[in-house]
This record gives sequence, C-alpha cells and structure tokens, in this order.
Amino acid sequence: MLRGNHVHCVFLFENCQEDHNEKGLFLVVDFLTLSSRVAAQTPYYQGKTIRMMVGYPAGSAHDMWGRLVAPQLTKHIPGNPATVVENRTGAGSMVAANYVYNVAKPDGLTIGVINAALYFDQLMKRPEVQFDWSKYSWVGSSTPTNALLYMWASAPYKTIQDVRSATVPPKCGVTGTGNTGYFFPKLLEQAIGAKFQLVTGYQGGADIEIAVERGEVQCRAFSVQVFLGGSHSIPGAARTWSVCWCKPARSAMRDCPETPLFNELMDQYQTAEAYRRLARVLFGSGEFGSAPMIASPEFPRSKRRFSARPMQRLERPRSHRGSEKKGLDPELIHGNDMENLAKEVMVQPPR
Repeated sequence: MLRGNHVHCVFLFENCQEDHNEKGLFLVVDFLTLSSRVAAQTPYYQGKTIRMMVGYPAGSAHDMWGRLVAPQLTKHIPGNPATVVENRTGAGSMVAANYVYNVAKPDGLTIGVINAALYFDQLMKRPEVQFDWSKYSWVGSSTPTNALLYMWASAPYKTIQDVRSATVPPKCGVTGTGNTGYFFPKLLEQAIGAKFQLVTGYQGGADIEIAVERGEVQCRAFSVQVFLGGSHSIPGAARTWSVCWCKPARSAMRDCPETPLFNELMDQYQTAEAYRRLARVLFGSGEFGSAPMIASPEFPRSKRRFSARPMQRLERPRSHRGSEKKGLDPELIHGNDMENLAKEVMVQPPR
C-alpha cells in the first residue's frame, strides 16, 4: 500500500451495510455440493481439480480472497477435490470473465473471481465484452462493498471545487473500464462537473499505488474495505477530504467524520434526474460484493444444490480471521441473491 503521511481520502460512496454478521466462508460449498441420488454414489468432485481463476495479479485483494476460499473447497466439498489458484489478468478482470463464459467447460471445475462492476462494460455495449452478465452461474461473494476515491496529499486539489475548476485535471490510475476506478470519476464528471484524466492499463492496484508514489497519477478509486485493510501500513495517513454517498446514513469511513453525502453534492450542484438514476444503477455494483465468484452459465442446476446444512456449522478457517485486516469482511453474499441482482441491473441501462 501507499507509505508515509501522504494520502487524502477524497470521495466515498457507501452502501451503508451495518450488519456484518459472520456467516462463514462457505457459500461456495453450497453452490458446488452435488445431489447424491444413491448414498454410495462416488462424489462428482472426487479425483478432480477446481481452478480458481482470479482476474487480478497475485497479492491483490481478489487474489487473497481466492486463496482463502480454495483450501475450503478441498476440505468441505464431497469428494475433496484438489484446488489451484490461477491468475489470468487483463482489462480489469475482463479476460478472466470472458474465459469463464466462453471457454471454461460447464462442469463446475472453473470458478472466476472478477470485478463486481464489470457489467458496466456490457451496459455500455463495449465490443470487448464477450459475456452476458445475467447468465453466469453465480457462486457467491464477500461482503457488500463501499467505494472511495483518494487523492495524494501533495496534489494541488484540496476541495471538490478545485477539481471542478481545474485547468489540468487530476490523473487517476485505472485497471480497466468495467470497475470502480473507471466509473467513479466518470460519474463525478457527469453528476457534479468534476474533471479527471483517467490513465488505464494498469495490471492491478499495486501498480497504481506505485504510480501514485512516483507522481505519475494523483488518485485512485477502489473499495473502502481494501483501503482500510491496507491503510494499517500507512501510519498517521491523512484522510481529511472526502465526499460520500449512501442511502440514509454515513458509517463506512469513520476517519472522515465530516464527509458530506454524495446525494447532498448532487443537490448542491443541481444534478439532473437522469444522472441520479445512473448513480443508482452504478452503486448496485457494491451489492455484488468485493470478490464475485462465477462459473460457466451452462453449469447444470441438476448437478448442484444448496446444502441444507447451516453454513454456520462449517469450520471457519483460521486464515479467514486475518482477512479482516486485509479488507475482506466475513459477511458472504449468496449465489442465489447474486443471480437475481444480475438480472435486475441488466434491465436498467445507464441514461
């Protein structure tokens, strides 16, 4: 993460999720547990290997999540399949998403870990999209996320008005177009007249942070959870300038107690209703969690069922307790909920 006392927390969106109950790490096991018509039947996954295909580099938040989940699949899925984690990077996880949709066999042996906002590219009809977001087989995800945009403290932009009136807009590092790093600055431009120059093509967040430290870019948008998880390595980091959006309350960034809500900014700058509706669609990405897991859209339902055994009874891995420090909360999002949400967001095109 970034080092030294050089960070301003600039903008914050939040979904205002207060109830972070600990459900365990095993909704994936629910998705993949096979129905056994005969008690003595050999488990489907016995002798097989499940690939966790992460769309970001090793060491990223998505990668850490995949490596936390993978050993639990081996331990708890009937047949105890082997698991391997593969990093297939490119275009903000677009490469991995396209692979799972078009190349991976519909056998439940390939699970993609991708960006929650990747469906924006489909809504924008970008030609590189080779999937239908609403048709994936949804496995599960980690806790619903909140998003922020931080500004390097040495940058000359100290208020939101500075960004709006800048002759030279601040540069923000971005991995691809279908993620928070891209849509957040774009929404601020459309909704309140802020100005940003987006520098795309970075492989992962670590590369962007190095670019920030070098002065190549001044800002980055990503999740609050990852920022706070990594900020433990930033002693005394200044997080004093921020703008947040949420429905009824402000809670995600207690380090920014004076933060106004994003809808208050839209009121202040008289944002048009069309962009307010767009904001509601974009913020839906947080409900997909910080590390959505997908499988081939043709993975048959007849080969999987949601276990009746309560997930709370499953052993919680020791390593998962440390995940909170890495910005990965223990609240899980069920695959069924994600499937319904995916259908909802795809019938609400941006306006």
